[in-house]
Amino acid sequence: MTALPASRTRARTGAPARVRTRRRLALPYLLLLPALLLELLVHLVPMLMGAVMSLKELTQFFIRDWTAAPWAGLDNYAVSVDVDAPVGQALLKSFGTTCVFTLASVALCWLLGTAAAILLQDGFRGRGLLRTLFLVPYALPVYAAVITWAFMFQHDNGVINHVLHDQLGIGDTPAFWLIGDNSFWALLTVSVWKGWPFAFLTLTAGLQNIPRETYEAAALDGAGVWRQIRHVTLPSLRPVNQVLVLVLFLWTFNDFNTPFVLFGKAAPEAADLISLHIYQSSFQTWNFGTGSAMSVLLLLFLLLVTGGYLLLTSRGRRTRA
Repeated sequence: MTALPASRTRARTGAPARVRTRRRLALPYLLLLPALLLELLVHLVPMLMGAVMSLKELTQFFIRDWTAAPWAGLDNYAVSVDVDAPVGQALLKSFGTTCVFTLASVALCWLLGTAAAILLQDGFRGRGLLRTLFLVPYALPVYAAVITWAFMFQHDNGVINHVLHDQLGIGDTPAFWLIGDNSFWALLTVSVWKGWPFAFLTLTAGLQNIPRETYEAAALDGAGVWRQIRHVTLPSLRPVNQVLVLVLFLWTFNDFNTPFVLFGKAAPEAADLISLHIYQSSFQTWNFGTGSAMSVLLLLFLLLVTGGYLLLTSRGRRTRA
């Protein structure tokens, strides 16, 4: 029996190997394809439709066929950013309220999450129970949790006024928490209560990557608890905090469910977040073109802030390296 040449044998055995390699490399992309298609359908397509709607004079007269609405060009954007007109003034004020609310909420969520994660870092009796209790607000459905808070903030029979006014004697009269200036503090309380467990969970995971030997070496050098937190814990958590702060900022700035469930369709002026403001501009005045323009402006702002934040943090990492 005549033996095949070595070159022909390598060609026959090499081709199936290359096919298997290509299939193995293509398998992850094929598995991701359904998720990418759903992402395109659920997020990107509505986003593009909203951008097109922002260029049209889309009112209640064109709800049945929004494609028939006349083109407005950039007029909707001009109306939205005109701070001398009522629409632009209201949007600017809502934007300022949202910025203050977001900064306060993110700072408090991070502070509470960091403190809880550090306090529960070392093992002690009951630590597992405390961790479970701390994660309850994060695990609860948003609507159920916010509706419960809305009942607690009621003026006449809410538990907040019962404790503060009736039990502790704070204030001459029970406060109105869901209207007026106090609505901002009520919204901030609910947002922090709902968001800080995520910071706690993320930072707890980050603390697991810090070697105990680092703390022991710092203690041998005479560093107390606060110096260990300042010079060991916080620097080691910097990569985690960079992602955590960005995620909390985006979630809080875009939050619609919390103010909508807490106040209804019309939020008080002190708690007029931009997400609810855009909803009111679209579905109460029936001017979907202007509302879509506001949404696109919000998207551009968040993209700009995210890009600037990532640029600054990446430069900081390169400088430290």
